[in-house]
Amino acid sequence: MQILKNHVLEREQNKPILIDAFCHKDKTKQPIVIFCHGYKGFKDWGAWDLMAKQMAKAGFCFVKFNFSHNGGTIENPIDFPDLEAFGQNNYTKELNDLNDVISWSQHYFKDDLFVNIHNICLIGHSRGGGIATIKAEEDSRIKNCITLAGVSDFKVRFNEGTNEFKAWKQTGVKFIENGRTKQQMPHYFQFYEDFILNENRLTIKRAVSNLKIPQLIIHGNDDASVSVEEAKLLHRWNPNSILKIIEGADHVFNTKHPWDVKKLSPELEIVVKLITAF
Repeated sequence: MQILKNHVLEREQNKPILIDAFCHKDKTKQPIVIFCHGYKGFKDWGAWDLMAKQMAKAGFCFVKFNFSHNGGTIENPIDFPDLEAFGQNNYTKELNDLNDVISWSQHYFKDDLFVNIHNICLIGHSRGGGIATIKAEEDSRIKNCITLAGVSDFKVRFNEGTNEFKAWKQTGVKFIENGRTKQQMPHYFQFYEDFILNENRLTIKRAVSNLKIPQLIIHGNDDASVSVEEAKLLHRWNPNSILKIIEGADHVFNTKHPWDVKKLSPELEIVVKLITAF
């Protein structure tokens, strides 16, 4: 297996992006699979490395990366040393990041006979599922789209009209505690303003309804963070999609961070099998 770890994608006037790539050394024309992490996520979270290796063994070139404003740094890509960047993140920045990673993938592997740079699949977990779907609908380079515990609606999560929302607008910032690290993570009001400015583009229902490529929706029925009902909505908006509900699986398919086991959880094993079959 060929592994590229913590490659720095430098960008003019934008924060750099940290990328990993896992490829099979013997299989030709491997499709590129690009994985988008979710909210409060990062590329090295939990069992994502193990999943990447499994996918590479199955004959895919698996690329994962940190969104530029996810709160990690080039020096410390795990957890959130840069909370200011986290607060300045928004969906548009994540779509721009993903666009640059797709372009980087096509450029980096252009002379590699083992990789097919014209066959790209996007996978997104949780919030990353929404980003992957929107990008898949608007970018003709993408041939397949997969969501893992993906969200169906960004706007509803702002809780407009509530006292909490009014306070956020007034003060310009709200803080959410990270349950694992106990950090108070800032969210600046620009996050909402950017959404409203780009609402049509950022409406997942619109993107899913207009998808013309194969779509696989995977969700656990024990997901306490994103209801399985959201997966059913996605499937309803695109009846051509394939919906797979995994019994007993939670939001992260029964893994956690750190993940010290040398193998995937049975639920994440099912996810990998579903992806490779798709």
